[in-house]
Amino acid sequence: MPLDHRFPAGFLWGAATSAYQIEGEPLADGAGPSIWHRFTHTPGATESGDTGDLACDHYRRSESDVGLMADLGLTAYRFSIGWGRVLPTGRGAVNHAGLAFYDRLVDRLLERKIAPVVTLYHWDLPAALDDLGGWLNRDIAGWFADYAALVTRRLGDRVALWATINEPWVASDAGYLHGTHAPGHASVAEAPLASHNLLRAHGAGLQAIRAEGGRQAGLVVNLEPKVPATDGQADLDATRRADAYMNRQFLDPVFLGSYPAEMSEIYGAAWPVFPEADFALISQPLDFLGINYYTRGVMRNDPDELPLRASKVRQDGALHTTLDWEVCPAALTEVLAWVSSRYGPVPLYITENGAAFEDPPETGAALLPDPLRVQYLEDHLRAAGEALRLGVDLRGYFAWSLLDNFEWGEGYSKRFGLYHVNFATQQRTPKASARFYADVIASHGEVLSAGR
Repeated sequence: MPLDHRFPAGFLWGAATSAYQIEGEPLADGAGPSIWHRFTHTPGATESGDTGDLACDHYRRSESDVGLMADLGLTAYRFSIGWGRVLPTGRGAVNHAGLAFYDRLVDRLLERKIAPVVTLYHWDLPAALDDLGGWLNRDIAGWFADYAALVTRRLGDRVALWATINEPWVASDAGYLHGTHAPGHASVAEAPLASHNLLRAHGAGLQAIRAEGGRQAGLVVNLEPKVPATDGQADLDATRRADAYMNRQFLDPVFLGSYPAEMSEIYGAAWPVFPEADFALISQPLDFLGINYYTRGVMRNDPDELPLRASKVRQDGALHTTLDWEVCPAALTEVLAWVSSRYGPVPLYITENGAAFEDPPETGAALLPDPLRVQYLEDHLRAAGEALRLGVDLRGYFAWSLLDNFEWGEGYSKRFGLYHVNFATQQRTPKASARFYADVIASHGEVLSAGR
């Protein structure tokens, strides 16, 4: 990054969370259970049987948590709405107490001059809708649109950015193909249906947000640049399939109006023929695209890994997180530039970026050292700056995550937070990465140009 580099005026400096991962009290004040509430209460589904019943107790502590955001100097905060907290059965009767929680949260953010960035779906589908088929039922696009309209009517005059769906690839791959996430299905036939209905719901949600006067609206996807382990044709083909499956499957329909040709190659007879009219719904123009970036994939041909017939090759010389994800900042620049090149000049936000490392035990110190996370943030923010230098229209960066939280199937065993959370006492303690990120924000990136 050039020594005189500054991030653009108006660049959003944020942190991100999601409802089930931090709120706790998933059934409080009339809320309905989600598929994650059901899944985590299934023996053996999560690490140590952990659930989100308490999580970070954000439902009771949101006011003080907004204070932590202000301490960092955040200019934006990305959070998700619990669908079942506002619509206990996913449709019909409104839970006004649940909607009021988000109303208060938005006002508290604005009081601290923090722009609210709302994600409508971060994987916590109401269990009552799952009983009706969930993401396998085509009616879900309409259910989601009704939910989006309700929330936009209540919050739309104060929300800066709306994201319809977070990471549809994870919802489909982990929830319907491999069964490691809620609702716990493992079906080659179901996964493409779930993926398609997630995209249909995104399109219907965009229409609803705009009809209710919502401001900027878009989609959030997790992307991984895929590179071949060797230059052999089998590995090249495997890499092409992996890229189509994880990346282009959810971007080509939105921007180009069709699925990649490799999808039928991957799924074979299980790949459906979708109505042409669906793509008009899916491919409405976005106001922005959110990109969640954590790692890349070095791919090899693997006939036993079905249906993709490709698997990752661990790069043993590289640093890895506790989730065994390779740390590769240069791939963030690569993926941002690739999106801009392939899909045109859509405004981009890095809506999640962060790392789980082994943090030191609490000692009572006012600041917990986490040097690996500090270095991770520095390197990835420099990579974001390089994308800007290359001409990418990057509008903001959201660190994942504000708090250590419930990390889905990993329970509480993996910590991503800028703030350490003692889950027994709910004490929040800033890590060195929080101070570093606050310095970046205060200097508008100048600390990155100067080096440390």
